[in-house]
Amino acid sequence: MKKFYSATWESVKTHPLPDWYDDYKFGIFIHWGIYSVPAFAPLTWELGEIEIDEQWFCNNPYAEWYFNSINVKQGPTYQHHLQTYGKDFSYRDFLPLWKAEKWQPAEWAQLFKQAGAKYVVLTTKHHDGFCLFPSRYTDYHCLNHGPKRDILGDLKSAVEAVGLKMGTYYSGVIDWTFSCAPIFTESQNMSNASPTYAYADYAFNQVLELIDDYQPAVLWNDIGWPKQGEHMLPSLFSHYYNQVEDGVVDDRWNGLWCDFTSKEYKHGEASRERKWEMCRGLGLSFGYNQNESDDDLISVEKLVALLVEVVANNGNLLLNVGPKADGTIPNGQVERLTALGNWLEVNGEGIYASRCSHRESYRQADLDFHFTKKETDLYCFVSGLHTGETRFSLPCNTTVSALNPAVEFSQQRQGDNVEITVHNYQSAWQVLCFKAVNGE
Repeated sequence: MKKFYSATWESVKTHPLPDWYDDYKFGIFIHWGIYSVPAFAPLTWELGEIEIDEQWFCNNPYAEWYFNSINVKQGPTYQHHLQTYGKDFSYRDFLPLWKAEKWQPAEWAQLFKQAGAKYVVLTTKHHDGFCLFPSRYTDYHCLNHGPKRDILGDLKSAVEAVGLKMGTYYSGVIDWTFSCAPIFTESQNMSNASPTYAYADYAFNQVLELIDDYQPAVLWNDIGWPKQGEHMLPSLFSHYYNQVEDGVVDDRWNGLWCDFTSKEYKHGEASRERKWEMCRGLGLSFGYNQNESDDDLISVEKLVALLVEVVANNGNLLLNVGPKADGTIPNGQVERLTALGNWLEVNGEGIYASRCSHRESYRQADLDFHFTKKETDLYCFVSGLHTGETRFSLPCNTTVSALNPAVEFSQQRQGDNVEITVHNYQSAWQVLCFKAVNGE
């Protein structure tokens, strides 16, 4: 019998984490919008590497923050805008240039599936306030302007046609169509962003639209929620769970409730004791940044190792792609998604539907070791290997097999450990996974 949730915190907080979210492990994030036209940001830091202060916002590596980066009237993005477009060219003047003329949502969906992703989250409204769905509460949306089509609806159909779940990102606390005061500090994300009850009602109604019209598997809010609308959140969440019983919400609702916590690049904390998700781009930006060369993107080796580390520590990886304005995904991003999919094709048994082992991750002799389990079976991941022969020890007292059948190795029991010698490691294999039946 389907559970009914009432509009109280007590009822909302009884919602369990659905198994699918813990099983799927890997999703695709998509940042696409007006900002994909200028597609510019300096190459500076990953979020979390420096204090989020004036230095960060004036040198913001996030191309999707282009509106604010020119609004602060200093820094490389502002100078680029003046030199390239002139002082009289406004952010909204980019909108007619965003045509998505080469966009094929079915091709996107197929790429994401081949990459091994199991769910997709689209930015339905970023901080600039432009909606990628035909909202009834504004005419500033993609059916009236720019691509002239329901981006969310078309992508949802394509994604679900290949068996993936579809989620929605929404910028709750920031909407520069309501308040466009420049943001120089992290605290101004809240104080400058949504100062009115009118905006709180607007955001509430738009998220209800997303729930009722699109039934998103993930309700992903960013930064925070208007304080003027906090009292409406139990109503919002209960309505969501009643419409999408196995839906999940993130933790960016002023810390009031979540199904999972979130970490962004190096910013934020994560604990093995609770389900969490890491989001990050393939480069320093979420939105497409023309400044990012192939060398500025995360390497395939580091990407695979990141996925393993996140999953082994009770997380999911929400990996962002930043399409170009015409709807194509840059080759460097496609290549990394394809390579990750190839690795998962071989080693996915140790990733999907796995759970944390009681063994914690550790580093030894320049190698990183991570562990997952399925019931009594243990999966041991080893990264940092060098081409040729490598020796290491695995903490299990049973024989192991390699998920990659091309790996040639020998093993010898030594007490509670297994001594492994890999004879033919190849860098194209990235991270190796060994399975120990009844080894947990």
